[in-house]
Amino acid sequence: MRLLVLLLCLMLTGCSAPKSEEPAMETTEKIHLPAEETTVPATQAPQDPVQSLLDEMTLEEKVGQLFLARCNSAAAIQDISQYHLGGLVLFGQDFDGETPDSIRHTIAGYQSAAKISLLIAVDEEGGTVTRISRYPAFRQTPFPSPRESFDQGGRDQALAVEEEKCRLLSSLSINVNLGPVCDVSTEPDAFMYQRSLGQSPEATGDFVYRTVKKMRAYGIGSVLKHFPGYGNNADTHTGVAVDSRSLDTFEQQDLLPFASGIAAGCDAVLVSHTVVQAMDPQLPASLSPAVHEYLRETMGFQGVILTDDLSMEAITESYGAGEAAVIAVLAGNDLLCSTEYAVQYEAVLEAAQTGRIEGSRLDEAVSRVLRWKLELGLLPEGESV
Repeated sequence: MRLLVLLLCLMLTGCSAPKSEEPAMETTEKIHLPAEETTVPATQAPQDPVQSLLDEMTLEEKVGQLFLARCNSAAAIQDISQYHLGGLVLFGQDFDGETPDSIRHTIAGYQSAAKISLLIAVDEEGGTVTRISRYPAFRQTPFPSPRESFDQGGRDQALAVEEEKCRLLSSLSINVNLGPVCDVSTEPDAFMYQRSLGQSPEATGDFVYRTVKKMRAYGIGSVLKHFPGYGNNADTHTGVAVDSRSLDTFEQQDLLPFASGIAAGCDAVLVSHTVVQAMDPQLPASLSPAVHEYLRETMGFQGVILTDDLSMEAITESYGAGEAAVIAVLAGNDLLCSTEYAVQYEAVLEAAQTGRIEGSRLDEAVSRVLRWKLELGLLPEGESV
């Protein structure tokens, strides 16, 4: 074989053969290499399952994937199908009078009604925000807040509680916890004071980083909140909050825990309704293209961006439910936390049909949602759904 290759080299390139004592044999025959030795097996890159699924979806299905809807148990099965919902957020009332077995059965029913598997989310922060552990059927006592856990036993104690949350949620077929809280609040009368860790930005960042890693290990989706940081501001559930602090202040304090969570590989970032004047003096952060650009370009986050609930008064008083949802998508959100999802779905669908929301923006958002679902094991890899 080596001789055959040498002869081919001589014929094709005119390269000189090594000198030898015997004269080289002359040949006029054309040398043919066996076909199997010149044929390179064709290789084809595996098809991206997210792109494959996206290519099959209708416009209505794409719009539906943008909604993380507040669960309405009485109509959930129908609404999942009718609006093609991307996911559900379960609240305390959804666990009242239930057991672990009954919740698993209910969630299985929701998933069966969905063509594309659902994100099933809760706010199980601990302390003042507990949706599940407030009921003895799920935990003997409610989870303490991160602040309380840290005060009791430092970082290790706080992280041990986070790990227990992951085990509980996983056992109930819940795949997303709307946390960890990244806000740094120092004033006792601030809205986020009891829900924050109560430590320095650096210590909070360390806690957030380790929490996100734990959540990933248990297959629980993480959602950093409330970007770019509430600080000591008021509650946007009941009106508009305006933050006049400098961008330098944000970058030295509030944004550090978010940067740590992003470095840990967080799945999503929830944007607040606070008007952050250093980034956008007019629009709430959740509706501001400038805030989303900062999160994408300056902080390098490429996962899912979602709004806080668009039914909060800080939004509805100024924009109305339907228009707020359209503006939120145009601003750069990929997922909309929504109580009024029926109205908002129709508004976003109309905007997509008329071209106000361009197809590329819609596909970009849906792709991120689907990618998150794929990473959580909710989509079959390499297959159509």
